[in-house]
Amino acid sequence: MISISAVLLVDRDGRLLLQLRDEHAPNHPNVWGLPGGHGEPGETAEQAAARELREETGLRAEHGLRLFARQELPELGRVKHYFCGATGAGQDDVVLGEGAAILFLPAEEVLDGRPFTPGTAEVLARFLGSPEHARLAALAAAGRAGPAPADGRRGQSSAGG
Repeated sequence: MISISAVLLVDRDGRLLLQLRDEHAPNHPNVWGLPGGHGEPGETAEQAAARELREETGLRAEHGLRLFARQELPELGRVKHYFCGATGAGQDDVVLGEGAAILFLPAEEVLDGRPFTPGTAEVLARFLGSPEHARLAALAAAGRAGPAPADGRRGQSSAGG
């Protein structure tokens, strides 16, 4: 099975970072998901998650990433690794590196009926109701997760603005 890494990134307000895939996405275009993707040769799932987060958003999890869930999707020939982390960054720090939009959304708006990549909604529901989400939100809010993007760049977080 092909390994996919995804990142559940929580900001200082407890919001979760979501990505709207654009029409050019090779799989599941025009639906919502999490920053992430395939690993490169020799890369662990955690390394792939950190790299994809940096490439797609310009952000990083200041205290690293932790595995939250592993999900097999045999009908797609994929196994997804969901890593979670906290950031002191906010929406203005997001750099749109891939997709149509990348937004920090309040927990109560995440599962409001938007279409997601396969398996993502189920993991989001588990994560948002977990002590891990609350712990990461508190960590980011306490200022222990600094606001610096991964490469110092600042930019637009959606295609329009």
